Amino acid sequence: MGSLPRPGKALKAALLTLFGVWLAFAVAINWGGASMELFALFAGSNQLILQGQVWRIFTAPLLHHPQMLGSILFMLLGLYFLSPSLESAWGPKRYLCFLFWSAVLGYGVQLFVWMLLPGSVAAKLVPPYWFGALPVVEAIAIAWALSFKGQTVRLMLLVPVSSRTLVLFVVGTSILAVVALSDLPSGLIAPFGGMLAGWLLGGATPSPLRRWWLHRQLAATEAELERERRRRRARLESSGLRVIDGGDKPTDSPEPESGPRRDDDDGPDGGGPDGRLLH
Repeated sequence: MGSLPRPGKALKAALLTLFGVWLAFAVAINWGGASMELFALFAGSNQLILQGQVWRIFTAPLLHHPQMLGSILFMLLGLYFLSPSLESAWGPKRYLCFLFWSAVLGYGVQLFVWMLLPGSVAAKLVPPYWFGALPVVEAIAIAWALSFKGQTVRLMLLVPVSSRTLVLFVVGTSILAVVALSDLPSGLIAPFGGMLAGWLLGGATPSPLRRWWLHRQLAATEAELERERRRRRARLESSGLRVIDGGDKPTDSPEPESGPRRDDDDGPDGGGPDGRLLH
């Protein structure tokens, strides 16, 4: 058996945040008499987000059902066993940005697809309120598989899983969940949004999305340079001036005399052409 992974500071902060939020709601609702309406105030809701309650798409990934211990433990373990190597390779800043944007993109994709689907189908795939970090865990799994191709990770220190097998497992279970219409707190579309985020934002450095952005910036710069060249050419043509390459001589310029002037050109004895002396 291998040793336990050693999480970095960013992963520790993410784990403590998720567990702390769950614990606060669990104590408040189960023992403090708080209503589940308090929980629902921060959960995701497609209809309420479209009405302007945009904060829900940012708070929903932090929530897990206060009466379901297994849900929060699954998320924490998924992050714990797959994230340390990613944080070590990326650094804490990129890792935290990845967690944030994979959550937003995962649920953002679900919202977009929900708007396109017929109402009867959308109601089966997306609950009225959704929450949880499942899209983030799916994104982490895909990003790990792309970053460490051919390597193996031991989930729970017991099951050795290759990068290829991990991708097949994540995609396969998400498809089967749709077929079975499983009651996932996150909804059935958000996991696929998380996988998309893992592919776009994870993997090699730079990520596919970063490479696309760099290519776009390069193309924009080249286009601007070409426009500047055209503007300069147009200004030169309108001025009526002609550019002559350095060292070239105009074709209509007179040819210079060749050779030194001889004294006998003035006649004999230094006189004029008729031989007379010049005084």
